[in-house]
Amino acid sequence: MKVLVVGSGGREHALVWKLAQSPAVTEIYCAPGNAGIANHAYCVPIPADDIEGLVDFARQADIQLTVVGPEGPLVAGVVDAFEAAGLRIFGPRREAALLEGSKVWAKEFMAKEGIPTARHTVVDNLEDARRYLEREGAPVVIKADGLAAGKGVVIAEDEGEALRAIEEMLGGRLGPAGRRLVLEEKLEGEEVSAMALCDGENLLPLVPSQDHKRLLDGDRGPNTGGMGAYAPVPFYDEAAAAEVMETVLRPAVRAMAAAGRPYTGVLYAGLMLTARGPRVLEFNCRLGDPEAQAVLMLLESDLVEVILAALEGRLDRVEVKWHPGAAACVVLAAPGYPGEYLRGEALKGLEDVPPGVEVFHAGTALKEGRLVTAGGRVLGVTARGETLEDALKKAYDAAEIIDFPGKHYRRDIGRRAYKLFPLGQSK
Repeated sequence: MKVLVVGSGGREHALVWKLAQSPAVTEIYCAPGNAGIANHAYCVPIPADDIEGLVDFARQADIQLTVVGPEGPLVAGVVDAFEAAGLRIFGPRREAALLEGSKVWAKEFMAKEGIPTARHTVVDNLEDARRYLEREGAPVVIKADGLAAGKGVVIAEDEGEALRAIEEMLGGRLGPAGRRLVLEEKLEGEEVSAMALCDGENLLPLVPSQDHKRLLDGDRGPNTGGMGAYAPVPFYDEAAAAEVMETVLRPAVRAMAAAGRPYTGVLYAGLMLTARGPRVLEFNCRLGDPEAQAVLMLLESDLVEVILAALEGRLDRVEVKWHPGAAACVVLAAPGYPGEYLRGEALKGLEDVPPGVEVFHAGTALKEGRLVTAGGRVLGVTARGETLEDALKKAYDAAEIIDFPGKHYRRDIGRRAYKLFPLGQSK
């Protein structure tokens, strides 16, 4: 089977790495890919948002299965285009991907279906925003309606900070994505990424994970696309998982089907586990990044077989096997990220990373035969261990070995897990 993966980041490298392990796969391509992905697949220079180009390539190369990594092409309708061309592709259609494509639409959907989420309002001008802040006060969470590459959320601790963020977003900093904003209460608790494969009707939950969005240790600094993740989450127990399935995931999939928007692909519920129960922070229409790196390290089953079951509507007849223990991903970022960052810096030490640690490339390129940085998030150093502590030690030891000028990474990935499970006692 010839497989195409769409995207160029760490999540896509992890997908390529896992898909390439399937005995059903004979050739694997990635569009556009990156320097690390090129070690596992043929990289083709087609941007992820060039839907027509992707369809043409899939036809010409006789691709039997396409897997889409990032949200942009999904929201733009890549699945619709492939299906219209008679090509098999894994991911939600445009109308279903609106769950991520519009924060406003998703909030209205949750309100209509009774899916628990934060109190909120929608604004498109500064005066309405001021009135909301006068009434509700701060802290407040400000979210751009459209896609913003993980950078469309600001958690403002006071009204001044909130107004500055609102003015910037409405003023065009995020382009069309910031024309409408969701303002919502700041929820307190622990965040969990609950992802599940869907076939339009049935759900197959993946191992729960926890992302680390803030740039700096202690959850300080600006939001990023994600600085690290681990899985599973020790405080997300069977009772919490069952509650999320019954109050969030199943209602969402049923309602989407009833509305004529059947959901096939990965449904990602970003949750806050509050004292009042789980609340949805956001829905995403794809695997998280860097959550995918940790989750796929734990997946023992053949990913191709699971994806085909989803496409054929038989997820209820599939049993997924997971490796025991835990996995952790530590993101190495370029200096300046998530703002303007340096590119073209030489990467060293990759050849010294010990076996058992996977280094998923997110922003790398080859320049005159040298491996160099080419993105804000450069690498995702990922390891599996018997315990979370073990996985983290392996990942951090490898992160120390790799070097490039200005390398930055958080040194507290996974530490929130130890609030309830001290070191050495994580599940």
